[in-house]
Amino acid sequence: MTGELKTNEDKKTAGRLKSRPQFLAVREGEKRRGSLFLLEVLNRKEESEARVGFTVTKKHGNSVERNRMRRRLKEAVRLHAGFAMQPGHDYVVVARRDVLTASFDELAAELKARVETRPKHRRPKDERPRNV
Repeated sequence: MTGELKTNEDKKTAGRLKSRPQFLAVREGEKRRGSLFLLEVLNRKEESEARVGFTVTKKHGNSVERNRMRRRLKEAVRLHAGFAMQPGHDYVVVARRDVLTASFDELAAELKARVETRPKHRRPKDERPRNV
């Protein structure tokens, strides 16, 4: 074979979130809502690779449909959004039912846009001006 094998350092891939405490920690972070999924983001304040996890609840269908949603999301992250994920951040993609019917291009574009979106700086509730 003439092709070279690529190592993990050559590819810009995200690590995986695997344990329940990791997923629960990300819930405390920022939420970026989309029509196809909810993206939860947590800055771990570390200089390590980005990690990603996927959640598809049982209310979205049987196991075949849930696994299809998860596979579509994983592939969209791998091809289109993994490079945009910031080092030291954790991402959890919570699927909605529409992931099954959306075109893959639409899914990938929305995922990429949500990953790249920077949060709007909001003032805490006590600092917001009040109408007097």
